[in-house]
Amino acid sequence: MSEQSWQPPKVWTWQKQGGTWGSINRPIAGPTHERTLPVGKHPLQLYSLGTPNGQKVTILLEELLALGESGAEYDAHLIRIGEGDQFSSGFVDVNPNSKIPALMDHSINPPVRVFESGAILLYLAEKFGHFLPKDHAGRTETLNWLFWLQGSAPYLGGGFGHFYHYAPEKIEYAINRFAMETKRQLDVLDRQLADHRYIAGDEYTIADIAIWPWYGALGLGGMYDAAEFLDVASYKNFQRWVQEVNARPAVQRGRKVNRTWGDASEQLPERHDASDFDLKTEDNK
Repeated sequence: MSEQSWQPPKVWTWQKQGGTWGSINRPIAGPTHERTLPVGKHPLQLYSLGTPNGQKVTILLEELLALGESGAEYDAHLIRIGEGDQFSSGFVDVNPNSKIPALMDHSINPPVRVFESGAILLYLAEKFGHFLPKDHAGRTETLNWLFWLQGSAPYLGGGFGHFYHYAPEKIEYAINRFAMETKRQLDVLDRQLADHRYIAGDEYTIADIAIWPWYGALGLGGMYDAAEFLDVASYKNFQRWVQEVNARPAVQRGRKVNRTWGDASEQLPERHDASDFDLKTEDNK
C-alpha cells in the first residue's frame, strides 16, 4: 500500500468539507435555527425541492388532481436544501431526519405529518384510493417495486452520482463500483419492462411514480450528464417506459414544482394553485 494512502483514525472526528454539499452536511440531527413553516390554504402542505425525491410526491399529487380528487389540492413550499432550510425548527418538527420531501395533512385534526418520499406515496395512494392495486397480488407487487426504489436509488444518487458528478476528485474505484451497480439496476428494470407495460404490471402505479423521477431522468439524459457513460440508450424496454411516462401531462407538471434550476419554463419554485403553471413559472415573471 502506498505511504500516501489515507488510513482511517481509530475514532472518526468531523471536519467540514468543501464540495457541493460538504458545507451543509453534519453528523448530528436537530435544528440549527428557529423558523416557522408557512401554511397555505389547501388541505395538503408540502415542503420540498424539485429533486427526484421531491418530484415523486408532486407527480402523484398532480395525477390525483387530474382524476378529479379535489382533496389532493396542495401548497408546495420551497425548501432550499443548499441553504439549510431543512434544518429549521419548523421543518425538523415535520421531519426529524431533515430530508425533503415532508408533508402535513391538514384535512385531519390534529394534522398528520408524513415524511420519507415512499411513505408519502403510500399514504396518498391509500388516502385517495388510486395508483395502488386493490387486489392482494397487485398491491404486493407494487410495494415490492416501491421498496426496491427506496433501497436502490441511494446507489444511483449518493453512490454513482456523488462520485461521478459531485466529488471534488475522480476516484476510479468508487466510480467503477457504483457504475456497475447502476447498470445492474438498469438491467433489472429493462428485464421487468420486457414483459410489462409498467413497472408492476399493466397498471400505472406508485411504483412508476417512485422510480421514474430517478431512473427516468437518467434515461432522458438529464441526470449527472452520465447517459453516454452508462449507455442508457441500450436499454430498449426501459427507454420505451421512460418516454411513455414522460408524456403524461401530470408528470410534466409535477416535474416543474419546487424546481429552481434548468430551463426557466420548467421552473415553478412554489405551487399554490393550478393556474401557477401558466402564470408563475420563471419564464412568466
